[in-house]
Amino acid sequence: MRQRMHSWTTRLKDYWALTKSLQTGLLLATGLAGYMSARCPVTHWYDFLGLGLSLYLAISGSTVLNMWYDRDLDAVMNRTHHRPLAAGRVTPAQALQLGLALTLLGIALAAAMSRVFGAVVFAGAFFDVVVYSVWLKRRTAWSVVWGGIAGAMPVLAGRTYGIGAVDGIGLLLALAVLAWIPTHIMTFTMRFHQDYQAAGIPTFPARYGFATTRLAVAASSLLAALTITAAGALIGMQGGFLRLLGVLSVGLVLLAGGTVMRPSEHLNFGLFKYASVYMLSAMTLLSL
Repeated sequence: MRQRMHSWTTRLKDYWALTKSLQTGLLLATGLAGYMSARCPVTHWYDFLGLGLSLYLAISGSTVLNMWYDRDLDAVMNRTHHRPLAAGRVTPAQALQLGLALTLLGIALAAAMSRVFGAVVFAGAFFDVVVYSVWLKRRTAWSVVWGGIAGAMPVLAGRTYGIGAVDGIGLLLALAVLAWIPTHIMTFTMRFHQDYQAAGIPTFPARYGFATTRLAVAASSLLAALTITAAGALIGMQGGFLRLLGVLSVGLVLLAGGTVMRPSEHLNFGLFKYASVYMLSAMTLLSL
């Protein structure tokens, strides 16, 4: 019995690792913030919980499917060779079944709650798995932009469910996340440049050089800061919260500019970490 319990615990840990909990949690936070930008304070908790569950299932399921498709790439990179699929602790069939089950359950629940909400959730999963992972990731460095559309869908989905339709503020929030994603990903690809080269994955640093990539990161950071601050103002964020969001946005822009003016590995990784904190903080402020 003890051995069986240990086996199940190990299997659950491996399944959990396949969902990339930190990445999934951050995207889920944007979705909840999108909803609360339209429905704050939350009065219908069953809607809020249903929203969170459907987004979590769809996002985590899509992530598992990405891991299933990219298992050969993970196996040759130092950073990822220990992952459950690459290391052989989970079989491809098990990962595929898990990813499909989670994704389809999430989309089905979202569609049952609202057709337009379900359509946005489906679009996010489609862009993430089919457009980004299957079609573009191994072909072009620009996959980061198209794949960013998938990352922008949760906040749009949350806002859409909150008001019952796609609106300008929802699209602006989606644009903010879309602009933020190159900052998040390109700083990461610069840090692990050799890993991506070993796997043969085209990246901006490999295709255009580090200097051009830093300029792209600075431009995307500026666009993300401007759009998310504008969205906060349009939502009607209180003055104190809006000023705090402005300070955080200035910090993002200055740090991104610093990587251009005085490039270093330390500053680049600092921007990578700050970008995640910035997005989580911005979404928290939008929720308040």
